[in-house]
This record gives sequence, structure tokens and C-alpha cells, in this order.
Amino acid sequence: MVTWPRVRVYLYEAFDNPSLCIVADRGIDLPRIDVAVVEDDDSVREATKHLLRLLGYATAGFASAEEFLRSGRVGDTACLIADVHLPGMSGVELQSRLISEGHRMPVIFVTAFPEEAIRSRVLRDGALCYLTKPLHDEALIACLARALDHPRLG
Repeated sequence: MVTWPRVRVYLYEAFDNPSLCIVADRGIDLPRIDVAVVEDDDSVREATKHLLRLLGYATAGFASAEEFLRSGRVGDTACLIADVHLPGMSGVELQSRLISEGHRMPVIFVTAFPEEAIRSRVLRDGALCYLTKPLHDEALIACLARALDHPRLG
């Protein structure tokens, strides 16, 4: 669990009864993310998250690398599934940025356009898997098992 300090929580039950408006200055525990999915295709992102939840993983989805980086959840993510080709920062650039900032969670790449040069680079830089779309559930499950057994390095 990650505790976020001094988070304000507003609960508005009734506007005419101020006693039901609660403001709390205390930390809130957010659950750890087993797997973050960074995928710009909404349907692929939602289908992947659905499969992960069925498998019992806590998951969060992000439409871009930038959204993931801004989320404040990088440090409590155990594994990352990222599309290679994303608008803005690519999945490959995201991996490099995470490594340069000291975040070394296992990374699984997915792509609809496999390229040997990219595959070699991301695997050399520590990615555990490089999968092609459409994703085969069995291949993704095997990669996840490997990734989440992998000790966190960062």
C-alpha cells in the first residue's frame, strides 16, 4: 500500500446539512497496482484490463505514456504492459525514461507492428516479453507469471 500524505477527502451527502460535509486531512492508502496497462486503443486496453482482473490482478489503464508518468502510480506498479507505438512518447521511450529514473519494474511490450530492431532493443534493455497483437491469452499469462515472479529491481 502507498500512503498519500494530506489528501483532502470531500463527501457531499446533502448541501443543506453541513454536518454531512466531511473534510479529512489524513493519508489515504491506495492499493498497489499489480499491472499497469499503457495502451492508446481503448478496446485493447479495456480487454486487457478485464483479462487481468479475471486472473486476480489489480490493474490500472492509461491511454498514453505521459498519462502513466503523471499518474503518481509509477512507484507502486509491479509490472507494466505497454504498447510499442503510442501517440507522443512511445513505449520504448517510456521504458528508457523509467530506467533513467530508477524504476525497474518488469515490462511486457505488445505491438501490432513487430520490428526485429525494436524487439532486440527492448529485450536488451530488460523487457521480459515482446508480444504481437492480437494478443494470445496464454502468451500474456505466461509473461505475467514470469514478470510478477521477477524481483523488483527499482
